[in-house]
This record gives sequence, structure tokens and C-alpha cells, in this order.
Amino acid sequence: MFFCPTRIVFGNNAVQRAAGFIPALGNKALIVTGKKSAQLCGALSDITNMLSSLGIAYATFAEVKENPELQCIMQGKDMLLDTASDFVIGIGGGSPIDAAKAISLAAANSLNISQLYQTELFRDAYPIIAVPTTAGTGTEATQYSVLSDPGTNKKAGFGHPKAFPTLSILDPRYTYSLPQSVTLHTALDALSHLLEGIYSNQRSQVVKPFIHKGISNIIKHLPLVLQQPDNPSSRNELMLASLYGGMVIAQGSTTLQHSIGYPLTATFGVPHGLANALVMQEIMLLYLPAVKAELEELFDAIHLSMDEFFMWLHKLPYNSTIEYDDKFIEASIPQIMNSRNMALNPVTVTEADVYRILDSIRSKK
Repeated sequence: MFFCPTRIVFGNNAVQRAAGFIPALGNKALIVTGKKSAQLCGALSDITNMLSSLGIAYATFAEVKENPELQCIMQGKDMLLDTASDFVIGIGGGSPIDAAKAISLAAANSLNISQLYQTELFRDAYPIIAVPTTAGTGTEATQYSVLSDPGTNKKAGFGHPKAFPTLSILDPRYTYSLPQSVTLHTALDALSHLLEGIYSNQRSQVVKPFIHKGISNIIKHLPLVLQQPDNPSSRNELMLASLYGGMVIAQGSTTLQHSIGYPLTATFGVPHGLANALVMQEIMLLYLPAVKAELEELFDAIHLSMDEFFMWLHKLPYNSTIEYDDKFIEASIPQIMNSRNMALNPVTVTEADVYRILDSIRSKK
């Protein structure tokens, strides 16, 4: 089975090529974004110029921070309703687009802050446009939104068909200005999504070509982009890999690979893609008995052995120094074990497995 009800426009000048699909969505847009990145890369001006040329009014909610919090969603909901906007445009990395999805659902279903994860209440949504400015989350092609709850210090997501964007506009040029660390961490997030398309016990044969091509793209083009940030071909291939990763997890979701990183992000601010990278080798080895044939097929397709893949991964310039004690691990284990993603692991994962993996990546004095 494959389900992706999102119209996708990809490539240079994608905003201009997508303009014809906008008027049917409404007369006023709420633009959801962060403070700076959408401006710096040119995406915000491209969108606002396009809206103005179409005679569509807009309001801007530029309050989204990394790992958007529940209260931010409530503020965005209020602004959508107060401005009588008809649709939502999320511009940025995963955080603004995930926030745009949640704001759409909160406003359309009159949700309060305690109901944001109650997907049984999601009966309607304002149309959502996604304009990614990073190549990592794939949220432009998924039904997921990941939010942070400062009250519980937890990061968690929800998924619902109503959260699929109506239209996604992908222009690789918006990623040229990304800092090297963001380019690296977001690409590692996309790599995790693609691998989890192999791991998930809901994996679909339909997306196998996306997995193999996406992983091949990242292995070949990520090192090139880190050396040549404005390399058009490599930026294009990384954004395609991110899109493929989103399409993949939209079908099979994620697993322990993602769940185990959430406490690292919520507690220490570890970027999501970096958290995935830190546990990537341990997770693959844990899952190997259950997905050996699938991994052999992957490595045959990308012309690498597993050991060569690990060598490539560990040559990347990411910082793996995180210090925490046993109390953090012990407090994190219940959160991880209770994550909905854990139902999709291809093997039975124990608390001892989680402890061992978290223990393996911490700095020990």
C-alpha cells in the first residue's frame, strides 16, 4: 500500500510553478515560520511575492523555534482564527512545517492544548502548504507532526491523514545558505528515515526504490555538499533523498531508531538528526537478525558492505560528545519503551537493549 495525497512541485523556481494551485485554497494565508531562516534563504520573499501577485492576502506567524512547543501551537491557532485565514503555509525546516500542521488541526477542530495529541478528535483541517528549507525531515510528504511539551520535558509526535500537506513546494536553492552543521544533521535525519523503511515491521515493498536511491544519494552527495555548500547537483540530490525519506516513513513510520533520540533532544538539545546518527550503528546491529536479507539487498544496491557504511558514517564531522549519568538513562527508558514507535521494531527490544545503546554513546570520565 502507498498513500501520499500531497501534490509535490520540485526543482528550481518551484514557487512560481506551483502558483496556479494556490487560489483554490483560499483568499488569505497564515504563514508559519521561524525568526530568520526563511528570510535568509529567500523562500519567504518568494512566497509573499507570489501571494501578492495572485491578490491573496497573508498574515505572518514568525514565532516557531526549534522543537516547537504546545503553547506555540495555541498561539498560532489563535492567530489563524483572529486573521480569518483560509489556509496555512509552513516555511522552514521540520519545526515550522510541523507547527503549521498542528496549527491547522488545532484551529479546524477547536482543540485546546491538552487535546493536541488526541487524534480521534481530528475531523477537519485547513489546507496546508509546506515549503521546506532544509533537506532532512521529509515532513513535506508525511502525516506526522513532532512537538515538545515543556511541562513533561518530552518530545513526541502524532500522525493523522489530515496532517498531510495539500501542496509541497521544494526548491533545493533554499538549502544553499544552511550552516554546515544543519546540512549534516538534517541529512542524517533523512538517512535514518530511509533505513527505518527497511526496519519497520510495517515496511512496504512499494517504497524500496526510494530507500535504495535515497541512501545512495546521501552517501555520494553529503560529503560533496559539506565541501561545496552551493553545489547545485548535490543539493538537488539531498533534497530528493529527504523527500524520499518522508514518503518512506509516511508508509511505515519509525522505530526505536527515532524514539531513543527524543530524550537526548528534549534534555540536552541534541539536534534530532545527530541523535539518530549517534545510535545508527547500534540500532542496525540490534535489528540485523530480523532484517538481514533486506540489509544485504540494500548494501548490494549501493555497492558498499555494512562495515564500509559504518566507516563512511564515522568519517562525517559530527560531534558525538554527550555527558550524562545513569539517572538520565534510567529516567529515559520508560519514555522510550512507551513510545508508539516501539510497536514497529522488527525485533523485541528490552530495557537492557535501550540501556546498552544509551550507555554506548555517552562520554565517560
